[in-house]
Amino acid sequence: MSTQIAIETRGLGRSFGTMTAVDAVDLTVEAGTVFGLLGPNGAGKTTTVRMLATLLRPSRGTATVFGHDVVGQATAVRSMIGLTGQYAAVDENLTAWENLRLFGRLLGLSRRAAQDRAAELLEEFELTGAAQRRVSSFSGGMRRRLDLAATLITVPPLIFLDEPTTGLDPHTRERMWSVVRGLVGRGATILLTTQYLEEADALADRIAVIDHGTVVAEGTAADLKSSLGDEMLRIDLADPAQRPLADAAVERLTGVTPLHGDNPATVTVPLGDIGTAADLITACRDSGIRLRGFGVERPDLNSVFLALTQRPARTARPTERASA
Repeated sequence: MSTQIAIETRGLGRSFGTMTAVDAVDLTVEAGTVFGLLGPNGAGKTTTVRMLATLLRPSRGTATVFGHDVVGQATAVRSMIGLTGQYAAVDENLTAWENLRLFGRLLGLSRRAAQDRAAELLEEFELTGAAQRRVSSFSGGMRRRLDLAATLITVPPLIFLDEPTTGLDPHTRERMWSVVRGLVGRGATILLTTQYLEEADALADRIAVIDHGTVVAEGTAADLKSSLGDEMLRIDLADPAQRPLADAAVERLTGVTPLHGDNPATVTVPLGDIGTAADLITACRDSGIRLRGFGVERPDLNSVFLALTQRPARTARPTERASA
């Protein structure tokens, strides 16, 4: 492609009746990079992808893919993209081999080329042993891998991966990350939506955090982490019921709203000055707050996520880890 900009949006928005799902999103995605859309469930990530992939008409604003308007030049846009959604698009009544061969033929490959590509992808996604099984017998993780393989029958210039590793075990997730890096190495651009902090941190050259349909921050992972300052104080409470008291003490002393993750007994505070840590611990003691421990840490992407959305980010659930 002659242009170095793969995706550009200005004021992009979508409403469903009176509900605004995406509101005035501005994005610029450089070609040959991985751009991460990070946000909690329902933040507007999938709606944004559906508009960019021409599956949903924007209510307002503009969006282009390699200079082609997603509304006025939708056919040209579709010829340059691949999309893996959150749910498997493969045919459950066919085998894995038949699905991939069918996708290859539909995408214009010759019979032999479709067969060869199907064999390559089955091996790459560790599905060779299940090649002749009907998809209806697959576990959720296996279906996900097959769906990802189908997306990669050909390698278009732009690939949308909408929460691609949901339901995958850690080994397969790591393998998918390796596939994504390989695609970028071959010149593809990836727009990745995810709820997993470690995925965005591991893969994305730039990250936009989206919440309630609005981009609330954008930058590299390092940029986002540094936006909170150099240090964070983690206060571990002996009694979770005392968290409101701890919050009040923190806000009274620093004017900063504490961050709350999944653990109700933990309060995290961005520190503008490391010397404030001792003052905060003293303030908690003077307020009668019993502590189990504390620590000073470098900000991570989880801290950024909490600061921007005040909602804990997802980690893989045990049921997801069990999928194969």
